Amino acid sequence: MAVFNRVYCPSCKKGHDIYDENLKNIACYFCGTQMLIRANEKNLFIDYRLPNGKRRRERIGSSKKLAENVLHKRKAEMAEGRLLNVVKKEKIKFEDFAQQYFNMHSKQHKKSWVTDSYHIKDFNEFFNGKYLYEIIPQDIEHFKMERLKETYGSEEKGTFKSISTSTVNRQMGVLRSMFNKAVAWGKLEVSPMKSVQFLKEPQGRLRFLEREEIVKVLANCSKHSRPIVVLALFTGMRRGEILGLKWHDIDVKRDIITLLDTKNGQKREVPMNEQVKTALIRVRKHPESPFIFCNDKGKRVHDIRKSFSTALRKSGITNFRFHDLRHTFASQLVMSGVDLNTVRELLGHKDMTMTLRYSHLAQSHKQRAVDILGKRVDTFWTLEPKNESVSKGEDLQTSKNQLVI
Repeated sequence: MAVFNRVYCPSCKKGHDIYDENLKNIACYFCGTQMLIRANEKNLFIDYRLPNGKRRRERIGSSKKLAENVLHKRKAEMAEGRLLNVVKKEKIKFEDFAQQYFNMHSKQHKKSWVTDSYHIKDFNEFFNGKYLYEIIPQDIEHFKMERLKETYGSEEKGTFKSISTSTVNRQMGVLRSMFNKAVAWGKLEVSPMKSVQFLKEPQGRLRFLEREEIVKVLANCSKHSRPIVVLALFTGMRRGEILGLKWHDIDVKRDIITLLDTKNGQKREVPMNEQVKTALIRVRKHPESPFIFCNDKGKRVHDIRKSFSTALRKSGITNFRFHDLRHTFASQLVMSGVDLNTVRELLGHKDMTMTLRYSHLAQSHKQRAVDILGKRVDTFWTLEPKNESVSKGEDLQTSKNQLVI
């Protein structure tokens, strides 16, 4: 039983196990490169054999004291006959469990399973070859920092950007879910994500159109994209909800659109105004397709990015996405004096957390409310400073009818 430090060759990237802590440098066994072993760059493992004779190694981190404590703990567990059962649960490679998680959880329970597949690809590139029990919080912190260094896009096309903190946090959410499932499914005892903090994100983006801009965009929309934009502007529905609409979802008698397949999984009824009804009436119905928005072959339309971008360019509007039409719907309601809870219900938010991002737009409405209160009580309320001396000849009845502050 021993504690050793694993160092990697800077040239061929091969790992070397160093048991002598006094060793300062070593030649790579594979390519001959001289490697300097720094005392502050420890990658400590413990090495021992199980009662059945199998060799066992565990990565601990950089603390020698912790490594020695874990080694003593494993020795005690072997003496008590408990370690073999623990090892059976932990013996699974990260990439194998990632595929299991994707098939059994993401695909079965998450609408964003396609996005999960991209995240898992990034995870596999970083954690490939490691067992679940080998991954410690420091590894995840390292993954976060490496992701933040990455970029995408092209400088020539002006699309060169760095990976955002929100993107990394979404990945941290998937990774946390994976390790929680590993614990729940008996593959791991404790999740290493427990001590990992998410990155601090900037305040959420809130971009919406003013009334004049709304008129411009609608005027510049193509014939097939205009009704889709109208629905987004006057119902606050998400793009996927709009493009997935079928004719039987529309109740003209009650002026209601029924959404069964929503982001939070709850049924939602969306009221229609005259603009929405007119837009839907003008949509040509395909005889062989249940979808409202479909192509000539009756297949559902999945995106209008190109035509929508053209409408924005013609309108002189920049830094705007289709999802911002939903923000426009909510913002215009709040600025018109509609209370936040009603806006929450119309947007389909489960609680007020997301809806509160529009609260600052209601300041003028709040000001009008307190102004109304001031006018209502103005008949018996004065804001004159308190008069220390009131002459005996002053009308006492007038003083009684005034509230002096």
